[in-house]
Amino acid sequence: MTGELGGKVALVTGAGRGIGGAVATLFAEQGAHVAAVDVCDVHGDRSVRGYRADVTDAKAVERIVAQVEAELGPIEILVNVAGILRVAEVVDTTDEDWRAVFAVNTDGVFHMSRAVARRMRPRRRGVVVTVGSNAAGVPRIGMAAYAASKAATVMFTRCLGLELASYGIRCNVVSPGSTDTGMLRGMWADADGERLVIDGSQRAFRVGIPLGRIAEPVDVAEAVLFLASERARHITMQHLYVDGGASLHA
Repeated sequence: MTGELGGKVALVTGAGRGIGGAVATLFAEQGAHVAAVDVCDVHGDRSVRGYRADVTDAKAVERIVAQVEAELGPIEILVNVAGILRVAEVVDTTDEDWRAVFAVNTDGVFHMSRAVARRMRPRRRGVVVTVGSNAAGVPRIGMAAYAASKAATVMFTRCLGLELASYGIRCNVVSPGSTDTGMLRGMWADADGERLVIDGSQRAFRVGIPLGRIAEPVDVAEAVLFLASERARHITMQHLYVDGGASLHA
């Protein structure tokens, strides 16, 4: 297989659409054998094989990781993308919504990373990339559960990287800002949603996007590819923002 990831086995969660789908497609184009995992069915091809699993279920994660290794070979790259968003101010956030957000965004990353790391460690090679969010570092109104879950995930991944560094395994985080996905568009009240995101809102304490555009999923996928590739062989425990400058690197 040709390409930067030629012949490597990569497992990508949340691969049914959005950023996860873009990562799966790009990795396949770069020669990887991709296990595209999602809670819904994923339709793949020769290079992308779909697997259905709920990352909030630790036992289901263990089963799917074992199945992927049996069918495709040892997993060399894990990309944690699966995530959900429930928008509400803290006083209106229900216990159910809080737990649901953490179950996917934080527990899911823990379940999948643990299952894969247990297999990578004896082989003394591998890469883990977690897709976080710039909300992990910048407070957002109505996004406390999401931001807190992503902040926990960022630190989890960096701690994992420290524990696995002596085994030659690298762990990094890519944190997008506003990206043109169904999740983002679901937050827009009307056709002015895109403009308001780019321009920012003083009332919501959002500065907007200095580069003047909303990211496409492939913009995030390219950053993930770099960190998964040998070009980043000496990079671990790092947190890369891909948000057009929206966080002002706060």
